[in-house]
Amino acid sequence: MTSMALNTAAGLSGMLKDGHQSMEGVDAATLRNITAAKELSRIVSTSLGPNGMNKLVVNHLEKITVTSDCATIVKELEIEHPAAKMLSLAATMQDDECGDATNLTVSFAGGLLYATEELLRSGLHTSEIIAGFKKAGDKLSAILPTLTSHTIAQATEESLAEAIMPVLAAKQFGCDIVLAPLVTKAALATASRSKSYQSGYNVNPESIRVCKILGGRMEQSQVIHGYVALRAAETTLTSVSNAKITVFGCGLEASGTEAKGTVLMKNAEDLKGYNKSEETKMEEIIKSIADTGTKVIVSGGTVSEMAMHFIERYQMMCIKIPSKWELRRLCAATNANALVRLGPATPDEMGYADEVSVHEIGGRPVTSFRQTKSLEDGCRLATIILRASTTNVLADLERAVDDGVHACRQICKDGRLVPGAGATEMELAVQIRNYAESCPGLDQYAIRAFAKTLEFCPKVLAENAGLNAAHVLAGLSAAHANGNASAGVDIEGGLDGTSNNRSGILADNSILDILITKESAFRLAIDAALTVLKVDQIIMSKPARGSGGR
Repeated sequence: MTSMALNTAAGLSGMLKDGHQSMEGVDAATLRNITAAKELSRIVSTSLGPNGMNKLVVNHLEKITVTSDCATIVKELEIEHPAAKMLSLAATMQDDECGDATNLTVSFAGGLLYATEELLRSGLHTSEIIAGFKKAGDKLSAILPTLTSHTIAQATEESLAEAIMPVLAAKQFGCDIVLAPLVTKAALATASRSKSYQSGYNVNPESIRVCKILGGRMEQSQVIHGYVALRAAETTLTSVSNAKITVFGCGLEASGTEAKGTVLMKNAEDLKGYNKSEETKMEEIIKSIADTGTKVIVSGGTVSEMAMHFIERYQMMCIKIPSKWELRRLCAATNANALVRLGPATPDEMGYADEVSVHEIGGRPVTSFRQTKSLEDGCRLATIILRASTTNVLADLERAVDDGVHACRQICKDGRLVPGAGATEMELAVQIRNYAESCPGLDQYAIRAFAKTLEFCPKVLAENAGLNAAHVLAGLSAAHANGNASAGVDIEGGLDGTSNNRSGILADNSILDILITKESAFRLAIDAALTVLKVDQIIMSKPARGSGGR
């Protein structure tokens, strides 16, 4: 009965277990949440754009990550504060959906919360700020589609490559010229027909695999239509054309019994006969596989010496792929089914590749399963082989490729593009600021702060490029007020030795961003910021302590 008793005089501490923490009110809860979110936004904002700085993060396993990708940074930081974790979750969702604009999501949400802090100190109530931000968000959603400057109706390699170049450049400046054609070639080769998508194609990111090989130059990267295994063949035969493929999920060896057994041999003839029967059975299995027309055997386990001997005798190629995930990718690329029994495969279970060959890349033997003649029917899997001098650069290039593939998918879904280089954010800021003047209530201050926060994108782009941010913002405001809605930040203005544009204003802006990606980033950022603002009390129970707990 004691546990059911409530000491009303003890208040909240009498209701909860010992060791809990409770913070409420503007100063104790709201401003603390805002400070945590601001710190996360400050960390990632300097990595925005092609000239963004890298972060060196060492996680609890002492793994070193050097990158400017916001999604990777917030993942490796292992954030514990609940408010900052909301921004981290928004960035993760943006990365999963669109693959790009994760930094925009976190930075814009942090900027809104920074503006909220000033509004709270000015005397506005949280509900008035939330109402103003909601109005501004609705106005932003209405204005954004009207800023469309270009539409990709038919997805081609040239149009897609031009559209995803800003996405790739934001991850590794300079790699976009090399990687954009590779990504679009792989995306269109594996795309399937879909009436629900505007361009008629559906790009599946799972169908594009990245294979990293250390050494060489980035320009040596290439696309292979098919699957690439980072190992050589087990047999002396290393090249097969028009290959029928049998895939085994198990090893090619004599199966052992589940229970121990004893074999009694009375003389040498019994011993010879025992070995002979095992050889005869293995030869019978390999011969039955060869009789189906199989030229390549893929094993997911060990291959015994006896099995290898008969595979060589029947002129077949054998390769081991111990990873189950890689075996599934190979089955998807060749349209094969992995067998769990030793024996011949039916025609429906066998796969096919136009060419299977072993070749050397950067001193490392690789086996490629190419689909060349059957490309017109659609390639099920494409592999992008990346080359670079260090593992960190390779990892960054892999992230850039992943973002580029997701960008291709978004463009195929909705081909509308808006001006990039901070032009869209600046135009939205100008129009929402004009909208704030027409709002009579106190929420107009929140709408005006929302518009000012939108200017963070061109401001940070200018700062990261070493330009005078105040001069750039003043010039952009004047250009957009005069009707030039595509004016953006010239990050190379006067820095490359060829341009005479020292003002940092890119009047004739050819950089384009994907509309659907921008919409998703702004929506997630606003939702995350409003969720943090609606919290007026934080209650934390006593953390559980295990045997290895701190």
